[in-house]
Amino acid sequence: MATPNPFEQQKAISGVKHIVAVSSGKGGVGKSTVATNLAIALSKKHKVGLLDADIYGPSIPRMMGCLNQKPVITAQQRLLPVERYGIKIMSLGFLVEEGAAVVWRGPMLFKAMDQFLRDVDWGELDYLLVDLPPGTGDVQLSLAQKVPVAGAVVVTTPQNISLIDVKKAIDMFQRVNIKIFGLIENMSYYIHPASREKMHLFPKGELDSYLQSHNLTKLGELPFHPQIALASEAGIPLVESHNDSYEAQEFLRMADDLDRIINLGK
Repeated sequence: MATPNPFEQQKAISGVKHIVAVSSGKGGVGKSTVATNLAIALSKKHKVGLLDADIYGPSIPRMMGCLNQKPVITAQQRLLPVERYGIKIMSLGFLVEEGAAVVWRGPMLFKAMDQFLRDVDWGELDYLLVDLPPGTGDVQLSLAQKVPVAGAVVVTTPQNISLIDVKKAIDMFQRVNIKIFGLIENMSYYIHPASREKMHLFPKGELDSYLQSHNLTKLGELPFHPQIALASEAGIPLVESHNDSYEAQEFLRMADDLDRIINLGK
């Protein structure tokens, strides 16, 4: 008897229209910062959920200012996500102490992902953004197998050392038939406060030529700005705390572009 193809066992989450993965090949590129601000930008026009799937290093509760909140368990034994800034949020960070290490093997990661996708009462959502851990491991594979993912947004920094891992992330998504909606180049440059000169903190790599040769879209370039990090540390993401800033407007524009790309692909 043939072994069932796990990618043919996908089951949609009732009430959730589009599941969007936010990924990076490498850690430290600002993926969670992008995910939180993109979620808030999308929530200005849509019903949005945010799933923190970075099991080993959940940071969404702190970035969204809801670290001390706990999800409620309903009579039907389902978890009600925490709500903040109009966004429904679920994270392992709500269920374990912030400084506690999560020492799990693959099967436990698969089970945790299944519970976050199936045992959470997400309600009616236009978008569920899934903040994935770095790399191409068990969590990414579990998501691809369990639910139909509309597509992925990949976050990178400009240098080739990041591009090396971005290529692997893109290859993984293509292998499991998940569309790449586009890439966001984070910390792309820095504006000197006195001269207003655009300065590159990282060596400019071959990202643009790679995207062109593979017919992939760059959704945008975000500058390095200390206020973005400070806002995340304070638990009030930039799009919420400084919505008139250039960076916040870029997130809003990218959210509109992403929405248009997804709906044109229907």
